[in-house]
Amino acid sequence: MIEIISGIFAISVITGFLALIIEIAGRTIANYGEKNIRVNNEKELVVEGGKPLLFALADRKLYLPSACGGKGTCAYCKVKVLSGGGSLLPTETPYLSPAEIAAGIRISCQVKVKEDLEIEVPLELLAVKEYRVQVETIVDVTPDIKHLRFAILSPPEGITFRAGQYVQLEAPLAGSSGSPEFRAYSIASSPEERHHIELIVTKVPEGTVSVYVHDRLQKGDELIMRGPFGDFYLRDSPRETLLIATGSGLAPIRSMLYERAKKNDSRSFTFFFGDRRPVDLLFHDEMSSFEKRLDNFRFIPVLSRATLEDQWPGAKGRVTDLIRNQVAEGAEVDVFICGAPSMVQSCCDILIKEKKIPPERIHYDKFE
Repeated sequence: MIEIISGIFAISVITGFLALIIEIAGRTIANYGEKNIRVNNEKELVVEGGKPLLFALADRKLYLPSACGGKGTCAYCKVKVLSGGGSLLPTETPYLSPAEIAAGIRISCQVKVKEDLEIEVPLELLAVKEYRVQVETIVDVTPDIKHLRFAILSPPEGITFRAGQYVQLEAPLAGSSGSPEFRAYSIASSPEERHHIELIVTKVPEGTVSVYVHDRLQKGDELIMRGPFGDFYLRDSPRETLLIATGSGLAPIRSMLYERAKKNDSRSFTFFFGDRRPVDLLFHDEMSSFEKRLDNFRFIPVLSRATLEDQWPGAKGRVTDLIRNQVAEGAEVDVFICGAPSMVQSCCDILIKEKKIPPERIHYDKFE
């Protein structure tokens, strides 16, 4: 018995000693103190050292885009580091071209602030704001997709954005450690509505934020949003516009159509929208109504898993089938695609390789 007690005591002493060493290391070796970040050679920020650059900048109200919440998988948070970023990490290289690496582009969520830095960011990001919003309505539009409408509580002037852009939604206590998590969601509402904002959120079983939205978010809850971000928006062009989306990728397209209807745009628009079965089709009636509101608009939904019981009268297959069957080779079109990376890539391959559409006319927004 004495030997057992002695053994337990020895283990406790060793464990306590190791914990003390870790605590001391955390307070000394890993304590980088305050660091200075110089932005665009004009703005000086004092930040807490040791954090990823993405979060250190956010602490000082400079918000870089991020679709993955700083997990290092989306590469949206690229920033030019002129000095102080340390060596390029293996977690960054898959997302950077040789030209970007040569120019000093880094993935900010992977760069730890261990010394003073000098960086360059696009000027439009300096205008990104933080918004406090309140849930007004939550509607199930399909079994796994919710349509959310938020009132913007602050700032009082509301939000200004381009149809097609996105915001980052912060979910409190959504992380495994009880910390806030944020994810990017395209704005689904009209830019005319400056004091309200709408999102379409698909439930991803392993997605902490989407699970929070679907399982815990209630009417009246208040959250934080940041934005707007992104360059996925309509350009002025004399050419026909082809819109392509699947699932909740409809969100930015919906915003674009509201904007075009408000402006009475006379350009020709065709919207290819793909999903699985009729029960999965979101905003079907609303999309069809744009055929009356816009003079030169066609809405063509296509289902990949429609059954005889569904009695679906429309197109069957995938959006890639619509591209192959309905887009002429060399067509004079501008293309906007939103959906999962694999779908976007398949569409781009067909449009560029088979239909000979110049890549510079193809714009896309990928989401996981």
